[in-house]
Amino acid sequence: MAKIHPTAVITGDLELGEDVEIGPHTVISGKIKIGKGTKIGARVSIRGTVSIGENCKIYDGAIIGEEPQHLKYSGEESQVIIGNRVIIREYATIHRGTAIGSMKTLVEDDVMLMAYSHVAHDCTVKRGVIMANCATLGGHVEVGEYAFIGGLSAVHQWARVGAYAMVGGLSGVSLDVPPYTIASGQHARLYGINTVGLERRGFSPQTIKILKRAYKILFRSGMLRVQAIEMLLKEYIDVEEVKKLVEFIQTSKRGVARDAGRG
Repeated sequence: MAKIHPTAVITGDLELGEDVEIGPHTVISGKIKIGKGTKIGARVSIRGTVSIGENCKIYDGAIIGEEPQHLKYSGEESQVIIGNRVIIREYATIHRGTAIGSMKTLVEDDVMLMAYSHVAHDCTVKRGVIMANCATLGGHVEVGEYAFIGGLSAVHQWARVGAYAMVGGLSGVSLDVPPYTIASGQHARLYGINTVGLERRGFSPQTIKILKRAYKILFRSGMLRVQAIEMLLKEYIDVEEVKKLVEFIQTSKRGVARDAGRG
């Protein structure tokens, strides 16, 4: 049975799972679905069309499903979708999508959004991502699974951060950060493969060694990008991680961040 504090304000169409808790002075308004076991703290705001999965934990002051910060938003019924076991810390914000994008903002399972982080309209945040305090995503950003974005960092709208990548704190990401890599800096550049992160996620030493070689060929060999990709696909045709790295680069629309060692 759900536990709703008597000072909470609830209007609209609310669907609650078992053992949901809603804290004092929380405001819930719109078409809202909250899965079983999810705990919502005090002074949380959930508005619009929002689906929240099971066993999530939403801390005091978080704002979910508010109108996007986009001048062309005209009230379309877009939504926010949040997966299971998501942790949303104090005063984090997640805005719903727009007609210019996918009409939805998606946060997948097992994501952690630390205090004051921001997920803008039409973003996709994949499984296991961690965003540290005050990390910010502009609209239409994609963050791949198990990526880490450091505190006080910002990702430009339409940019991508690949799976298992790490963005250092105080960084500005305006170009795509490939999977498995480390990026840092005011205009973020690449600093090689995210070795420690990959080890923690269970990647084998052999796979990490291959990824390091692939990185050197792509970014430090002096070869043209098309030549480097052709070489990698021949040499590592059966290595899934290399294929994903190459595919990410080939599908980039904003361009890929450069290696820090290059002028």
